[in-house]
Amino acid sequence: MAFTAKDVQALREKTGCGMMDCKNALKETDGNMEAAVDYLREKGLASQAKKASRVAAEGQVVALVDGDVAAVIEVNSETDFVAGNDEFKDFVTLCAKAVIANNPADVDALLASTYEGKTVESYKEDIFLKFRENIQLRRFARIEGKAVSYVHAGGKIGVLVELDTDLAMSDALVAMGKNVAMQVAAMNPAYLDQASVPAEDLEKEKAILVAQMKEDPKMANKPDAVLGKIVEGKIGKFYKENCLIEQQYVIDGDLTVGKYVESVAKELGGSVKVASFVRYEKGEGIQKKEDDFASEVASMIK
Repeated sequence: MAFTAKDVQALREKTGCGMMDCKNALKETDGNMEAAVDYLREKGLASQAKKASRVAAEGQVVALVDGDVAAVIEVNSETDFVAGNDEFKDFVTLCAKAVIANNPADVDALLASTYEGKTVESYKEDIFLKFRENIQLRRFARIEGKAVSYVHAGGKIGVLVELDTDLAMSDALVAMGKNVAMQVAAMNPAYLDQASVPAEDLEKEKAILVAQMKEDPKMANKPDAVLGKIVEGKIGKFYKENCLIEQQYVIDGDLTVGKYVESVAKELGGSVKVASFVRYEKGEGIQKKEDDFASEVASMIK
């Protein structure tokens, strides 16, 4: 029995399951809609879809380098119990390897991609059936070129640092890259350098500084030209706090990160620059559910 894209969509709406799951269910049941629903229930995928609305803010961040390709990925779970399980950690590592191998365009493409004989979606289903929690592949980044990875606090933060260098990768160069990655993990810079700060971000910061000074009785009556010069001076501090290359190097406060990289390049006899970086922190930006147990118990008593 044949089925159409409309049938797949109808099954998705009925069960809340993913497109590939619904397509496979219809294929396995010869296009029979009711049998496909039962198939998905038997596989536990219908309950997986119901749990997909639950907040998943725990999880793991993994960063890997394989030759001249690197990847960092965040996969979320509902609880830290699952996040700390070795099978879940292995799944996240597998996802990172699939990113490196398949170069997917987005999360949907990653889920549909195949790694070691199975789709990533299938591996995800296996993990759900094991733990019965909402599992979400949230985001990933992939870099082709010379890169160094760093993972902090057992998967809380993952960093990739891309290097633009004429040198071959060596222990010394990797150590330098890892030190820069640790800086990124610790100081969370918003930009690479001054040139990478968008003009609108810079104007917004200047407007904030002007507004702050006008609220200060000592500064409010100064001419705009004077305020403008003061703002330019303060923008230098903004760069030092927010641009990786301008930041004070945490391991040696006498250097900026840029100067540290220059010093290592000089020692190694080549050219080295930080080309880009990616920093993922587990659960950042996700609104976590806050349980109010006292209110919950009170409502049950009532």
